[in-house]
Amino acid sequence: MHVIPIRSTADPSAPGGCEEDSGEVRKLDLPLARREFLRGSGILVGTIAVGSVLAALAPSPVWAVELKTLSIEEGDALMKMGRVLYPHKKLSDAVYALLAKDLDAKASADPATAKLLHDGVAGLNESAGGDFAKASDQKKREIVKSLEGQPFFAAVRGQCITSLYDNDMAFATFGYPGSAWEKGGYITRGFQDLKWLPAPPLEASPKPYFG
Repeated sequence: MHVIPIRSTADPSAPGGCEEDSGEVRKLDLPLARREFLRGSGILVGTIAVGSVLAALAPSPVWAVELKTLSIEEGDALMKMGRVLYPHKKLSDAVYALLAKDLDAKASADPATAKLLHDGVAGLNESAGGDFAKASDQKKREIVKSLEGQPFFAAVRGQCITSLYDNDMAFATFGYPGSAWEKGGYITRGFQDLKWLPAPPLEASPKPYFG
């Protein structure tokens, strides 16, 4: 099996990024492409849906994320919780796996965070009657809703902001071409590209003002 490790968004020095020179989304050199031998407490593995944006960009349909402190079951539960908090049908599980990876990195660096996550996932499973990841969507929403205001809820929700949206896979999925300020801005990089709207009639434009 060709395993595709995903770069953590917590590692800004890692290669990758949306560095295209035009307004078009290029075929990204996603961090899904590197081969590495994975070691740790567990490995989350999945596949990218056929026909999705990432399927056309990634060199392989298989992705994998190494966990050093959290178990596979805990990582899976955190992925499912992230999808409840920020649901996007078109966003691949590979992106939600970055949430588990980044939380695992924090747990590995801080025993207090590790305990918070271990206890939090245990609470999710207890509320689900055994396995939160396998609970119905409605049950998941009810459980997560009941945790609002608690430190565990805040920790996962806060990490979602960067883990789910600040990465090449999310950029490609949502059609974001990346930062443009260092390339001269968006004026010549798609700012006026309104492909989803018909061209306005000439009379809709105001008359020129010559002073």
